Amino acid sequence: MKFNKAPLPFVGQKRNFLKQFAKVLNENIDGQGEDWTIIDVFGGSGLLAHHAKRLKPNARVIYNDFDNYADRLAYIEDINRLRQQLAVTVKDIPIKSKLDKRTQSLVIEQIRSFKGYIDLGSLQTWLLFSGDILENLDQIYKESVLYNRVKKSDYPLATGYLDGVEVVSKSFDVLLPDYVDNENTLLVLDPPYLFSEQKAYRKAEEFRFISFIKLMTLIRPPFILFSNKHSEILEYLDYAIEQKDERFAGYDFCAINATISKKRTYKDYMIYKF
Repeated sequence: MKFNKAPLPFVGQKRNFLKQFAKVLNENIDGQGEDWTIIDVFGGSGLLAHHAKRLKPNARVIYNDFDNYADRLAYIEDINRLRQQLAVTVKDIPIKSKLDKRTQSLVIEQIRSFKGYIDLGSLQTWLLFSGDILENLDQIYKESVLYNRVKKSDYPLATGYLDGVEVVSKSFDVLLPDYVDNENTLLVLDPPYLFSEQKAYRKAEEFRFISFIKLMTLIRPPFILFSNKHSEILEYLDYAIEQKDERFAGYDFCAINATISKKRTYKDYMIYKF
């Protein structure tokens, strides 16, 4: 089964770049990807690794599960069960409206008493204001206002989502040195963005400016790098080229306008060089 979005919610899953991603892979990697390795270095939802494997099935595809997303996929049945229970509780509340105090108390009690896996990434999309991030379960109990944004249908089981993909979980600076000297290894890089809200990444506190500097010393073509305007990545690359850093000379990019909520938009980049 081909997934055009991640099976479970994930902020920044790059589904809006899938056409461009496929175009770049098909233009630069011949055939079925024989003799190629494709590494999704900051794997996020695994959506890019999933598509890379289906576009280039004979390539070795490595998904570095930076956010423990694969663990969430194992509990989709539990997640759906809680969704079903909450959907019944909030059924009389208009969609996207605030919960009244009684309903909010019932929702919190249902979550507290639920016997199964509780997925923060799903809960935040069901009950918080659009774009808000749930950092821990206690936060949902302390929120003064919750909303009815509960999904109307179950999530699909992730059957086959990571078939043929190698799943690892390593710091990028441990993972990359084993592969950067192989010219037939494509680095797919979607790190937490500098100078941007990073709460969507569960391990964002581990990626700071010094991490970015370390990453940029390891990057070499071929690469596909995702970033946004706030991170000033294009300015950084242009400066590196001025300083005679040939690794980035001749890079190309495409841009899209991404929307988090009605009042929160930003420009996302996919930057690449082969």
